[in-house]
Amino acid sequence: MQKKYIVTLQRNERTYLKKLISSGQAPARKQTRARVLLKADTGEHGPSWSDRRIGDALEVGIRTVERIRQQFVSHGLEAALERAPSKRVYQSKLDVQAEEKLLELAQQRPPQGARRWSLRKLARAMEERGVVADVSHETVRRTLEKHQVAL
Repeated sequence: MQKKYIVTLQRNERTYLKKLISSGQAPARKQTRARVLLKADTGEHGPSWSDRRIGDALEVGIRTVERIRQQFVSHGLEAALERAPSKRVYQSKLDVQAEEKLLELAQQRPPQGARRWSLRKLARAMEERGVVADVSHETVRRTLEKHQVAL
C-alpha cells in the first residue's frame, strides 16, 4: 500500500529533532514522536523505515505512526510533536442559576471554624442548600476559574 503522507525532513528539522532527543529534557511522548519522524524521514539522509518497523522499534502502534506522519505533513513539525487537544465537550452540572449561587456563596463568610472557603466546602454547601444534588470540587474549581474568582 502506498503511503499517503510522506515525511521528508529538512536539515534544520532533523537537527532540531536530534537535539530534542539527545537533551533528554522533553517529555517522553514528545521524544517518541520525534523518533517516529526521524525514522519515517524519506529525505536524503533519512532511513525511510516502514510504519511496522518504526512501531516495533519504538513500541508504538502502526496507527500512531500514521497519525504522526499525517500531522507532520498536514500541520507541520510542532503539531506533529504535540498531542492534539481533546475535542470532547463536557456538560457542566451547574446551570447559570447554580453558577450564580456558587459565586454568591464564595463571596460570603466561610463556615464557622474555617478561615476561608475550600473547594470541597463550597461543593458540600451547594449540596446542603439544595442548589444541586451532587457536585464535585473540580466542577467548583472550574466554575470559579471561569469567572476569575479566587478563594
